[in-house]
Amino acid sequence: MTTFYIQQFGCRATQADGAALERQLLERGCSAVPEAVAADFVVVNTCTVTAAADVQARDAIRKIHAQNPAARVIVTGCYAQRAPEDLAALPGVSWVVGNSHKPEIPQLISAFPQYHSSSSVQDFFPAALLEAEPLSLSRAPAKILTGDIFEQTTLLAAPVLGGEGNHTRPTLKIQDGCDSRCSYCVIPFVRGKSRSLPVEAVLREVQRLTAAGFREIVLSGINLGTYGRDLSPRVEFLDLVRRILNETSIERLRISSIEPLDVTQDLIELFASTDRIAQHFHMPLQSGSDRILAAMHRWYRSEHYARRVEMIRERLPHAAVGADVIAGFPGETEADHAVTLAFIDRLPFTYLHVFSFSMRPGTQAAKLGNQLSATVIKRRARELRSLGEAKSAAFRRTQLGSTLRVLTLRPDEDPAANSTPAISSNYLRVRVPGKRPANNWVDVRVLKDEGNCLLTEVVVPAVAA
Repeated sequence: MTTFYIQQFGCRATQADGAALERQLLERGCSAVPEAVAADFVVVNTCTVTAAADVQARDAIRKIHAQNPAARVIVTGCYAQRAPEDLAALPGVSWVVGNSHKPEIPQLISAFPQYHSSSSVQDFFPAALLEAEPLSLSRAPAKILTGDIFEQTTLLAAPVLGGEGNHTRPTLKIQDGCDSRCSYCVIPFVRGKSRSLPVEAVLREVQRLTAAGFREIVLSGINLGTYGRDLSPRVEFLDLVRRILNETSIERLRISSIEPLDVTQDLIELFASTDRIAQHFHMPLQSGSDRILAAMHRWYRSEHYARRVEMIRERLPHAAVGADVIAGFPGETEADHAVTLAFIDRLPFTYLHVFSFSMRPGTQAAKLGNQLSATVIKRRARELRSLGEAKSAAFRRTQLGSTLRVLTLRPDEDPAANSTPAISSNYLRVRVPGKRPANNWVDVRVLKDEGNCLLTEVVVPAVAA
């Protein structure tokens, strides 16, 4: 039996692609193994959002080859789409398969033994052996299978069951690709145009996960708010969420990152109308300076973003509001940085994800001449993270004495630990006293903020007389 291992990097979308590949390989009779060292095939599913992500992928490939030189390493994902030749040159790599051809990896693995049982050639794979149509690039250099990502219409979709919470809160990717062209972002060029999982397919996945016992599902995508615009007839993201609530019994739905202009009054009202949607908004900000937002080719200005935050706070005073911020975009002055700090400070953010600007080949920002020094970028990122930590601490303090319904996560492996991690609707990490199984609701009262986590006591429901 052919064995495989998938090494995952990057965002939820990349992890969802890996989950879909795993499902397809299992359906073909392959067997997953827990470590790369035991696998016949290792699929390295890469990210390329930063230069550091590229380095991490290359280091992982070298390590895999050193530990298991007999393994056939297939490198795929966003880095493979962007720079396949660089990855093909690494020792141990059998194929580099871009996102454009990622859905065909299971066919490639299935056909491999048939080909190599009668040939000693190790570095060329004839596309004609695939069960479906021959790959369009069968004349490409050996070991590289990639092409125009904007011709890709397939959306790989399978729930991500691992990772955070360890099989407690599956992530379901319902949208891929992006039609925007932010000047710093390489993702549209490696993932292609926006495309959506059909509504009925989304509903089937949610129903299946609910039937399996999951209580919370996270909906994700590259640009989630554009969901359904490519479908015929067109579907609005808001209408999809309503159908999930009306046609499935999922107990809590969480929405991952969504662009600020897609956070409408109607969407906020839907969040406020039910406890089945987590009170959690993650809206990429990137900068609080209008000058830098324009240079980034973002489609809003700071006043538009601020109004969204204010609308959320007016209807959902205890909701989590998080943001992505980029430190050190080319041409960002000290005044621009100060404006961003002041903007974040005055709004009720509950956490920040801070990214140091990383020049990505092929983007418009990479062509700008006013790149900042690594020292300046690092210092500005540190200041933003410090502010983010202060905002998070302030939000946690507002929850002291409140009662929260939390979902338990995987218990700690430490046998001495006498509490269980859990997560609230508004994205607070709490500790519930005692050892408890994962995936259970518990009502708790917040007692203390300790170590970026809230300590609680269990609230016992009153018994009717």
